[in-house]
Amino acid sequence: MVVSENASSAAAGSFWHRAVALVRQAAQRFRVRRETGPIDTVDALARFAHTRAAFVAQKKLYGYLKARMGTRYPSMFEDAVFVESINLAKRHVFAACLSDIAVHSVARVVASGGLEEEAGRLLALHCYDAGLDANRDDLEDEAMLAAWRTAFSARLASAHWGNLAAGGDSFSESPKALYRWAPIDETLKRYDREIVENSIRFAWAEVIRDFRKRAVPQAIAEDFRAASSD
Repeated sequence: MVVSENASSAAAGSFWHRAVALVRQAAQRFRVRRETGPIDTVDALARFAHTRAAFVAQKKLYGYLKARMGTRYPSMFEDAVFVESINLAKRHVFAACLSDIAVHSVARVVASGGLEEEAGRLLALHCYDAGLDANRDDLEDEAMLAAWRTAFSARLASAHWGNLAAGGDSFSESPKALYRWAPIDETLKRYDREIVENSIRFAWAEVIRDFRKRAVPQAIAEDFRAASSD
């Protein structure tokens, strides 16, 4: 069967519009609500963690791809394999970002709110699971979800809350995930590692400042104890 040039162009255009629509839908789901009120409950803490994780993951992944590809960036969305690679990368980078911000924010509650270490572990698990559930439409692979939860539990088992509160090892997973999963040719990516990993670390600085400005660790700790005793 012979396909006309006009038909081919129409098909390509249709795929392009579908790809752009998918990216926009993902952006809407992973958007950050510009909240300014206090973070003083467990629900508010969990919401802060997963919205900021989504924002940082999306911003740094798409930013890196756009910077590396330049003018070719829009046309790459005509490639179904590339679009799926972006979706896979987005999921893994989000999970890593959620891990980092969950341990950092909960560590602050442990350190400044007087929450016991074991309670801190349970609170961090709650925030992580809440973040995965909030984005369940994009994270439908059950095996992947189980692997992320296992890795997060292992991280918490060896967590030193004092160091995490100070920022020592809090943001260790997201830089590695961004570098590993970004769909860029390895021969090119190897020159970018330091720049890419530092870029996401810098992105967390604003998130940390926002959290420290708005968080009420004692109130979060009290809310968690009250919920746990019910």
